[in-house]
Amino acid sequence: MSYVSIFMQYVGQYMKTRLTYRTDMIVEIFSDLLFQAVNLVFILVVFGHTKLLSGWTKDEIIFIYGFFLIPFAVFSTFFNIWDFNERYIVKGELDRILTRPIHSLFQVILERLELESMFGVITGLVVMVYAGQNLGLTIEWYDPVLFLLFVLGGSLVYAGIFISIATISFWSDSRTAIMPMMYNIGNFGRYPVNIYNQIIRFVLTWILPFAFVGVCPAAFFLGKTDWYLYAFLTPVMGIAFFIFSIILWNIGVTKYRGAGN
Repeated sequence: MSYVSIFMQYVGQYMKTRLTYRTDMIVEIFSDLLFQAVNLVFILVVFGHTKLLSGWTKDEIIFIYGFFLIPFAVFSTFFNIWDFNERYIVKGELDRILTRPIHSLFQVILERLELESMFGVITGLVVMVYAGQNLGLTIEWYDPVLFLLFVLGGSLVYAGIFISIATISFWSDSRTAIMPMMYNIGNFGRYPVNIYNQIIRFVLTWILPFAFVGVCPAAFFLGKTDWYLYAFLTPVMGIAFFIFSIILWNIGVTKYRGAGN
């Protein structure tokens, strides 16, 4: 059975389960929208005291935030592994995963699907369109293709970072607070990295490259020519970090000692 067929079956079962409890799903979607709205209000409050932030206007920051929401939504849908250590290592559920003839990471991803997170894509597009109209941006014929490439690259950057963090559990099976901390650090990617000091800017660009999720690709559509190189590096960084995380995962699985040891 192909991986695509297995994926579609999981999606079908997931939708049946979620539609059984429609109220819970609606509440979760509403909670996500409220959280995104709070972040947007924060941007508006900041620009209530200034017209520019390190050379960026209010609408440009809003546009970047809108773009960030899209790859983040894709990541949240398919790579929701924030509780990997607690669920699969500490509680020993990885033992069950490893008895099946399918790649272990693929199984974990399928079990942690959250398709309702894809509503973040709609929110991001709405925010981008709103800011883009205020900025008078125009769409070229190649923009949709680059947009998809940048979104894919940004999603893979996020996935690569968090899969790599999850692999730490293979060597240290004790409970850890690294994953929540990394989610908080990832929030810095919602804003232009040049508003931070040089050390933080370097970390967010080359060590934990959350800048390639938001500001770098979004800057291309804003016509920021000095950011173009970083924008086109987004798919490269995404693929590189994702492949690195898969290699780490494959090595880590061989070090897994099992729940009974």
